[in-house]
Amino acid sequence: MSEIAAHWNYYLVIILMMLGFYAVIARGNMVKKMVGLNIFQTSVFMLYISVGKIDGGTAPILTGDPASVYSNPLPHVLILTAIVVGVATTAVGYALIIRIYEAYGTIEDDEVAVLIDSDQDARERADAEPAS
Repeated sequence: MSEIAAHWNYYLVIILMMLGFYAVIARGNMVKKMVGLNIFQTSVFMLYISVGKIDGGTAPILTGDPASVYSNPLPHVLILTAIVVGVATTAVGYALIIRIYEAYGTIEDDEVAVLIDSDQDARERADAEPAS
C-alpha cells in the first residue's frame, strides 16, 4: 500500500491520460475532442513536473556546499513553454471549430464528413457536365 501511496501522482497521470484519450477517440463532437486533448495535455505536463521533482532538492544555486542535492529546472521551464504553446494551439483549434460550424452548420465529425463528401461529389458532377 505504501508503494501506491508513494506514486499517487503517476496513477493520477495515467487516469487523466486515458480519460483524455478516450474523449478524443470516442466522441464525435469537436469541442469535446478539444477538451479531451487539453486533459491529455495536462496529464503530460503533470508527468514531466513529477519526473523533475527530487525529494530534498533545492534550486540549483551554487552556495559552495558540495553536498547539496539540486533539482533540475529544465523540465519546469519546458512545461512553462508547453503551456503557452498549448494555449495557442487550443485557441487555433477552437477558431477552426467556429469556422467549420459557420461553413457546415455542425461540429459533429461524421456529419461534417458527409457534407464534405456531398460537396465534393457536386463539384465533380459540375466539372463533368459539358459547358453550354
